[in-house]
Amino acid sequence: MYLRTTVRLMSAVGFGIAVFLAGCKDLTVPNENQPDVARVFGSPRDVETIISKLFQQMYNGQLGNPDDIFTQTITMSFESSSQLGNFGMGTRGAIPRSPIDNSIGNNVSVGNFRDFDFLSRNARGAANAISALDQFTAAGVSIGSPARDAKAKSFAYFTLGYALGYLAIFYDSAAILTPAVPISEIPPLSKASDVMAVALGSLDSALAIAGSPAATSGTNGFPIPIDWLSQTTPTSQADFIRLVRSYKAKFRAGIARNPTERAAADWPAIIADATNGITADFIIQTNATTGWSGAVVNQLAQTSGWSQMTPFILGMADTAGSYDAWLQQALLSRTPFLLRTPDKRFPAGVDRPAQTAVTGTGRGGTPVGTVLYFRNRPPGEDTNAEPWGTWWYDNWRSWAIRANGQNGPYVQYPLVANDMLAAEGYIRAGNFAAAIPLINKSRVRAGLAALTVINALTDQVPGGTGCVPRVPQPPNFTTTACGNIMEAMKWEKRLETSMVGYAEWFIDARGWGDLVQGTALEWPVPYQELFARIKPSYTTAGVAVKGTYGF
Repeated sequence: MYLRTTVRLMSAVGFGIAVFLAGCKDLTVPNENQPDVARVFGSPRDVETIISKLFQQMYNGQLGNPDDIFTQTITMSFESSSQLGNFGMGTRGAIPRSPIDNSIGNNVSVGNFRDFDFLSRNARGAANAISALDQFTAAGVSIGSPARDAKAKSFAYFTLGYALGYLAIFYDSAAILTPAVPISEIPPLSKASDVMAVALGSLDSALAIAGSPAATSGTNGFPIPIDWLSQTTPTSQADFIRLVRSYKAKFRAGIARNPTERAAADWPAIIADATNGITADFIIQTNATTGWSGAVVNQLAQTSGWSQMTPFILGMADTAGSYDAWLQQALLSRTPFLLRTPDKRFPAGVDRPAQTAVTGTGRGGTPVGTVLYFRNRPPGEDTNAEPWGTWWYDNWRSWAIRANGQNGPYVQYPLVANDMLAAEGYIRAGNFAAAIPLINKSRVRAGLAALTVINALTDQVPGGTGCVPRVPQPPNFTTTACGNIMEAMKWEKRLETSMVGYAEWFIDARGWGDLVQGTALEWPVPYQELFARIKPSYTTAGVAVKGTYGF
C-alpha cells in the first residue's frame, strides 16, 4: 500500500514536469480556445508565473504545516519544549535521544517527508523553468525584455539554490537537480556536501544574472514584485542581491554536522557574503488570503503544552544563581525557577506576579517598540512537560500572527543572524575587534554590558556577577561562569532567532557542538522516496557527542 501510494505521488510530479517541458518545446499555441494542460507552460510569461510561485511553495512547505522538520528541531535544540507526541516534538525532544525512525508508517513520517518533498519538487520546477527560459531565448522569444527575462531567471536560480541548500542542511543525501538534467532522467541521490556545492553554484548564478547588464536592459525587470516574496514593498535589485548573499553565508556555515566541519567552513567567503548581505530583517507577510501561511506559528502559540521554554539554554541569562541550582538537580527532578536577568528580552521582576504583570494576560505577542521576546505566563496557563522542560516562560515574539487570524509579519531571516555569521568568522580568525561591534548592536539594545576590549578567546564578557551569558562549566557542568566572546555571539544569535527563521537553533547547535548527547545530526532520505526508487529504508548513524555544556 505504501509503495503504491508513493509511486503514484512521484508519478504525479513527473507528469507535471513532462507537461511543463512539452509546452516549452512547442513555442506556438495552436488554439487558445481549446483546453490544453500543456498550454499552462506554453509561453515565457506562463513560465514567469510558475517562477513567481516557487518561493511561496517552499515557504509553505516549510512553515505551512506544523508537521515538518522545523517543529522537530525546536525540541531537539532546546529552542522550545513539549511533551506532546504531535509533529515529533516529544519524540525528538525526549532524553535520552532516539534515532530517527525511517520505517514505514513511523509516527513522524509525514514531517520527515514534508520538507524533502516540497524542496525536491520545487527544485525540479525551478530547474525546468530555467531550462524552458533558455529554450525560449534560443528561439528568440522573450518574456518582454532582457531585464524581465533576467529577473525571472535570477529568481529561479535563487529558488533552486534555496531548495538544494536546505535539502543538504537537513538530509544526508538528495537528488541534484539542474537545468541540464533531462526531464526523463531521475537523478541519483548524492551526498549532502555535493548537493550543497550545486546549491551554492545556483545562488552564484542568481547573483551573476541579477548583476548583469541584461538585468537593467528594457522594462519590467527589477524590482522583484511584492507577491513573489510576500513583501510590503517590491524588492530592489540591490536588496535581492543582498538576500541571496545572506543565504550563501547561511548555507556555507549551516552544512556542518559537527564542530570540526563548522571550523573548516570557508569563513572568509562567509564573512564576505554576510557583510554584503541583508541590512534589515527579511520578513514574510503571512496572509490567510494570499496563501502565505502562518500555520506553524499559529499552532505553537496555542497553549504552553505546544511550546514552552526550557532553562537548558535560556537559563544562561540568570544572574541570581537559580540556574546553577537547577543544573545541580537530578534531570528528572528539576523544578521551574524565576529568571532574574538584566536582559530586556525577558520580563523583569522580583517574583512571578511582578514578571507576569509586565507581560500581562494578553496573547498579542511582543509589544511594538520593545525587545520583550519572552513572557512569564499567567499561572493558570501552565502545562507540565518533562521536569527539565517545564518552565514559566513562553516565546511570544510571533504570537501576533495567531491573534490576527494568521496574518502578520514573520521574521524569515533576522538581520542579527546574518551579522553573527560575520562575527563568528571574525572570532575564528582572531579578529575580535571586528566582531565586537556586530555583537554589541543587539547586546546593548537588550540592556547587556557592551563588549569592549577582548584580547583572547579566554577573556570573559563584562558584567561581573551580573554577566550574561553564564555558561555551564566542566567537569561536572553544575556551576556557571561568564562566557567568552564566542558565547556572547552565540547568545545574541540564539535570542534573536528564537522561534523565528527556520530551524536556526538546531543548525547552529549542531555545528557548535551544543546538542544533547545522542541527538541525530541529520535525517535519512525518507522511506517514501526510497521506496519509489525501489531502495530499502535506512536510518542515519551520526549522533551528537557530549558537547560544550555537558548536556
